[in-house]
Amino acid sequence: MRKTIDFLLGDWLAVTSLVQRERFADHSAETFTQVLDTCERIAREKFAPFNRLVDTEEPRVEGDKVVLPQATKDAWDAYAASGMLSAAQDDDIGGMQLPYTVEAAANAFFARASVSINASLLSVGNANLLMKHGTEVQKRVFALNEFSGRWSGTMCLSEPQAGSSLSDVATRATPDGEGAEADPLGPRFRLRGNKMWISAGEHELTENIVHLVLAKIPGPDGRPISGTKGISLFIVPKHLVDADGRLTGQRNDVALAGLNHKCGWRGTTNTLLNFGEGRYTPGGQAGAIGYLVGQPHEGLRCMFHMMNEARIGVGMAATMLGMAGYEASLDYARQRPQGRSIGPAGKDPAQPQIPIIQHADVKRMLLAQKAYAEGALALELYCARLVDELHTGEAAAAAEALLLLEVLTPIAKSWPSEWCLEANSLAIQVHGGYGYTRDFPVEQYWRDNRLNMIHEGTHGIQGLDLLGRKVVMQGGAGLKLLAGKVSDTILRAGQVPGLAEQGATLAAALQRLGAATKSAWSTGLPEDALANATPYLQAFGHVVLAWVWLDVALASQARLAHAVADEPFHRGKLQACRYFYDYELPKVDAWLSVVASRNPTCREMRDDWF
Repeated sequence: MRKTIDFLLGDWLAVTSLVQRERFADHSAETFTQVLDTCERIAREKFAPFNRLVDTEEPRVEGDKVVLPQATKDAWDAYAASGMLSAAQDDDIGGMQLPYTVEAAANAFFARASVSINASLLSVGNANLLMKHGTEVQKRVFALNEFSGRWSGTMCLSEPQAGSSLSDVATRATPDGEGAEADPLGPRFRLRGNKMWISAGEHELTENIVHLVLAKIPGPDGRPISGTKGISLFIVPKHLVDADGRLTGQRNDVALAGLNHKCGWRGTTNTLLNFGEGRYTPGGQAGAIGYLVGQPHEGLRCMFHMMNEARIGVGMAATMLGMAGYEASLDYARQRPQGRSIGPAGKDPAQPQIPIIQHADVKRMLLAQKAYAEGALALELYCARLVDELHTGEAAAAAEALLLLEVLTPIAKSWPSEWCLEANSLAIQVHGGYGYTRDFPVEQYWRDNRLNMIHEGTHGIQGLDLLGRKVVMQGGAGLKLLAGKVSDTILRAGQVPGLAEQGATLAAALQRLGAATKSAWSTGLPEDALANATPYLQAFGHVVLAWVWLDVALASQARLAHAVADEPFHRGKLQACRYFYDYELPKVDAWLSVVASRNPTCREMRDDWF
């Protein structure tokens, strides 16, 4: 994996060119390597050895506390001490001013080692949101303590009756009496309601937990504004603090209602939280104290800053689980003797058995995993590179990066979560019956990865977002921009023997994608277009990954043309690209056919027909 990361960062994305920008001027190729080396070491020493432990010793409740294995605390402390929580932040607040591309690559090691111990994702996203939308006091008190690892953070969106339908959020926030507007931590409210599916919602890893909570403020008539427009965002700390970030010794009215017992990610607590039930009564009354972030009724806009980051993070987690399974099954296939070769010699039972990696069908399963996992890794790092362009590029390049991220974020989240899960299934298959036992890690990788198709927006939600919003916004500007990037790669591939044919195949797929997009919306009726949004998402994702693989293949071909020493490494990249075009890209036609025809089969199905 490390060799692939180095190749993608160095040869493909030319990440060292970023040091020419003022923000990254103190860095060099050497400092980037040092960061990657440090994170790889910590992941190997503090995370990987305990991945099975945290899967078998699930979080448990003792009194009002959640107990986790000591290894989880040790891993958190090591990660916080590395400085990676604030890696992308300014020097003057203790950050490294590290490019997000390098940060994402470094964090990949932790996701690879143990995705359920690596619970830092939400804390960083929480703090980044506050740096964007919080007051100066909120940044200093809450965000900086999260970046240091002293505190951790969550995001609290879903509710038992609402799930992903945020317009139905029922949690209420009312002003906390006299002086509430003048609180130095922000306008003070009392929150009452219930939240669920809260990752890391209760634990003893840090001295405080900063919850970011969506709730509705009643209007002048005492009733909340309906729909998502009425949602506001609040900081609700587990323990109350003063304006200098000191704990006051008083517990906020946030109570653990229970733990969700999960198929995977068992090392991360997933909680139900009650806000304002009266178990704790700060100030002598029920109601969790929360501080308004940004303006009233703008909570969802603020929260999406965190959610979009989280979606790229989910994609990387799914990718690394796929990579872990691929590496495990590759190692197993090289060692496991079974059967003999096809042909006359193989019929002689006196001949020794051969490693299963020599069987064509095992090679198929390994090639598929390689194509899924390494392709997804390239996609996630490309999106991370766009984030750096958005934040530090020239105005025109930044605007272009923003538009590309709008279109690619649903793919960055959904594609790895579907196809790296398939990679994990293939890893089990390569192991045979052993893969279905706990003697090998691949069954855990599958269980851990199954969550990623659901959290931070299900496949259905990502499909609706892509076809319903992203490809049609600004007159289809994002899709046109992406098509231009793909066409540039096709043009370059046309000049390279061995890749020109794949370029032509991709051009045809891109044309079909554009035509299907227009056909889906040809009636102008959302119910026609969006009934097949998920097949559209799948087809779109495969076209994007075919483009990514072709672009990566061009970089590998260029290295081979210069007679690099590691020829097998680059031949493997070219063969994975070939596999994707031969076995995967043809699937696009079936998906797009139902999209282009606005197939009504699913939409017209009736409840009583089931």
